[in-house]
Amino acid sequence: MAKKTRKRLDFNQIARRIVDQATAEPEPPKATKAKDPAAIARGRKGGLKGGKSRATKMTKAQRSESAKRAAQARWTQRPI
Repeated sequence: MAKKTRKRLDFNQIARRIVDQATAEPEPPKATKAKDPAAIARGRKGGLKGGKSRATKMTKAQRSESAKRAAQARWTQRPI
């Protein structure tokens, strides 16, 4: 998503942007690097077991505190 500018543009600046967009040649699509499927699978495998093994190592009080912090983070309003 494009970032909005706070500075208002001059009429001439707006006109220049319109002309540039109308006369510009389309940009070729950017080349994206292909991800290694084996690396993706290894990362997913580790991610799936990470939370469970972490939870088994924590005490009940630590799990409760972690859950409270997670809930607080989900419900905290972020400034727009």
